[in-house]
Amino acid sequence: MAPPRREALTRDAIVRAARDMLRTTELDDLSLRKLAAALGVTAPALYAHVEDKEDLLRAVAETGFRDLLGRLEGVSGDPLERLRGYGRAYVAQALADPEVFRVMFLYRPDALDVPGVDNALDAATEAFSRPDEAVRDAMSLGVIHPDRDPVRVALVLWTTAHGCATVLLLGAREGEVIVPEGMDTLVDDVLEVTLAGLALPPAAAEQAAARQSSPA
Repeated sequence: MAPPRREALTRDAIVRAARDMLRTTELDDLSLRKLAAALGVTAPALYAHVEDKEDLLRAVAETGFRDLLGRLEGVSGDPLERLRGYGRAYVAQALADPEVFRVMFLYRPDALDVPGVDNALDAATEAFSRPDEAVRDAMSLGVIHPDRDPVRVALVLWTTAHGCATVLLLGAREGEVIVPEGMDTLVDDVLEVTLAGLALPPAAAEQAAARQSSPA
């Protein structure tokens, strides 16, 4: 009986296998040697398609961001509804593939400048910039205060969605996500509070924060 036909060894096949392996393997334990064994090839065979583990992880992150971009494409509505939809899509991507989500954020968009760290990823930049039009439309309507910096607004909304995703993934084990009861509306609640704050002028927001932090 002939052995089952193995998928041709390509970069895409290697990245898919790495994504599958991450569901049962800690990121630090992922290696090209283990991946080669899972694919039924020798480790040197992989080097015709990936340079090293870092190259592999960047490729995995790229596919994750492409999946996220696919979700963002389906968002429509008025500016605030689009921003809510982008936040929901971001969290949905995290819950759908938590291990890949963690790999995605080993890398950053260009808008987030980290001194001395050269880990920007084009797909991350594209995903981050996708809500830009909705932010600017919301500012033109006054539902986000026009004195605010649109890039900073996008960073605030990204941080909000990322924080929600991180909380909801606290109980994830081997790709299985269990969302605690009552937490399914967390994203909407947090986004509403954040958007309400962004409607305030920056100075007023800063003054409110100062009052909150000062002793009674």
